[in-house]
Amino acid sequence: MSGIALIVGSGLLEFASAFEPVATPEARTASSYGAPSEPPRRGRVAGQDVLLLARHGTPHRIAPHLINYRANLDLLARLGAESVIALNTVGAIDAALAPGTVVVPHQLIDYTWGREQSFSTPEHLIHVDFTEPYDAGLRRQLLDAARVSGIAVADGGVYGCVQGPRFETAAEIDRMERDGCTLVGMTGMPEAGLARERGLRYAALALVVNPAAGRAEHAIDIPTIEAVSRAGMRDVERLLIALFERLELGETVDQ
Repeated sequence: MSGIALIVGSGLLEFASAFEPVATPEARTASSYGAPSEPPRRGRVAGQDVLLLARHGTPHRIAPHLINYRANLDLLARLGAESVIALNTVGAIDAALAPGTVVVPHQLIDYTWGREQSFSTPEHLIHVDFTEPYDAGLRRQLLDAARVSGIAVADGGVYGCVQGPRFETAAEIDRMERDGCTLVGMTGMPEAGLARERGLRYAALALVVNPAAGRAEHAIDIPTIEAVSRAGMRDVERLLIALFERLELGETVDQ
């Protein structure tokens, strides 16, 4: 069975309630790209071996633009991960995506700048096909697990990744909508691109926690976002437990 890693983000650390730590000494706590957000933790979810990494650190302290994405992905690969499921909290640009909706995005647009976004070096230039940024087989596994667990999810969405840590202006969201984005978040890139360069299958579960800027009558409210995150995490947790139960029964993550 291929190794699976979970990368959790803002408001989603509660997933640790389903995570059973495995007390094994870990030799690698840093990569050649520097320190990761935190040392990945080994454990089990529904009987399945899993690596768990909080991209903002524990406790939450690292802003989206300061995350060492290269160290995180490099270390997960070195520790045996072959597939990565990324959990993200996002804002909804598409009005049909109400807070609490879980989305399995199929495309993304990168608006970030200044982040270390490739493992390429002058001595080793890396070109990867990124036409489809999310692995089709892993997406299908997530959608099947949602169906089995009775969780309604949105199949497909275009994740627009912005720099952060500030939220966007209404005009920026209008531009992103014209570009085709249905979701907005701060951590989808360069994480997905680096996973592709490292040969890791990568898919995301995006939990909508608020309407994007200018899409609601009220201003973005952090306590409300946190409350929606806690409530939505229950669906995300049920979906992932269903996924791991199916894998434990012998199903494979499609190549």
